Amino acid sequence: MERVSKHEYYLDIAETVSERSTCLRRRFGAIIVKNDVIISTGYNGAPRGRKNCCDLGSCYRDKLGIPRGQRYEMCRSVHSEANAIIAAPRDQMIGSTLYMCCTDPKTGEVVPDTNSCMMCKRLILNAGIETVVIRDRRGEHRIIETRGWIEDDDSLSGEYGY
Repeated sequence: MERVSKHEYYLDIAETVSERSTCLRRRFGAIIVKNDVIISTGYNGAPRGRKNCCDLGSCYRDKLGIPRGQRYEMCRSVHSEANAIIAAPRDQMIGSTLYMCCTDPKTGEVVPDTNSCMMCKRLILNAGIETVVIRDRRGEHRIIETRGWIEDDDSLSGEYGY
């Protein structure tokens, strides 16, 4: 019997969480784990009480032709990482790992080479999360030590996107 690795186990859960997303462009799921305990989960969608893009049948950023990684202030959604952070106690996030998976809402396939946006990186850093693990494909993932985001401050580059 071959057991799934811990990273794949948590990434499978993050992928399942992404299925709750209400975004028409990309479905993101995130979970925060510390000491093998899931602290919280989050997916991208409109704030509580507001209509979701899937309910409206359109994406405002698509209508405006805004490319991925830009002008997130025009997006109706709260990102999965932010929702997971909002739902978790700060003391439990310090030293934790955030697992994230992005899927295409049309095909359900994993979207490779995704990353957290600049704002979510700031939230992750302030939450005290030490590691981010992102699924690129089933069985393939990247492990990012968040201290690298401090040393390589992308907010100073002038480049947008991820």
